[in-house]
Amino acid sequence: MTKLNALKIFNDQQVRTIWDSEEEKWYVSVVDTVSVLTESVDGRKYWNKLKQRLKEEGNESVTNCHQLKMQSSDGKFYKTDVADVEQLLRLVQSIPSPKAEPFKRWLAQVGAERLDEVQDPELTIDRAMEQYLRLGYSENWINQRLKSIEVRKELTDEWRQRGIQGSQFAALTDVITQAWAGKTTKEYKQYKGLKKESLRDNMTNTELIFNMLAEISTKDISQAEDPETFEESIHVARRGGNVASVARKELEAQTGKKVISPLNAKKTLKN
Repeated sequence: MTKLNALKIFNDQQVRTIWDSEEEKWYVSVVDTVSVLTESVDGRKYWNKLKQRLKEEGNESVTNCHQLKMQSSDGKFYKTDVADVEQLLRLVQSIPSPKAEPFKRWLAQVGAERLDEVQDPELTIDRAMEQYLRLGYSENWINQRLKSIEVRKELTDEWRQRGIQGSQFAALTDVITQAWAGKTTKEYKQYKGLKKESLRDNMTNTELIFNMLAEISTKDISQAEDPETFEESIHVARRGGNVASVARKELEAQTGKKVISPLNAKKTLKN
């Protein structure tokens, strides 16, 4: 899961955010949001009290919040409560503040690019291509990567319809990767010498193609069989990955070359 920390500014006040490329959404610091809206000198203390009250009321916008590491004023990274834009909009309703409406408009601007892309998917392609070109990737690789993003979204949309959520996305992805590549996602990244970098951003064209085949197969099997439980989706994911595994092994037999490569973007993909 690739995350990019960034600071957003609301009325000259900093709000910490993280872009999650896997889920394709912004996560925003709840403490920073509370500090902005309440003008409290201790936003964390205010948030702790508010959180307790909302929990007692059964407010799902709190129970669904999770923690991610964000950079603090001392330069170090600490786990802090975060919420996506939708959750944050619900949370704002619980904080009496004259800044509520301006802040909601600001949140809309933070998510505006994503909303624009929903209405015009070509914007997603254009922005992604610009970013990869700036990083030095070849146009041929970029075309494959953009297609893989489209395929991935179709699969995650299918999973959401089946009630898959949270860490289950990563678990199913791991099942698919293990099935087609013979390695877990962690082992695959280690093989390429990666740490926090995106695995897909470091795949060769051939690896991307087989990964897409595995994910397309998983989506198609899921749509055909309509799994009702997470366990059933695990079985579907394994079968989808196996489709690509069979194709990978056949190609390797025909060419005498391994599909799974230790190459990564730093070494070769930008050349």
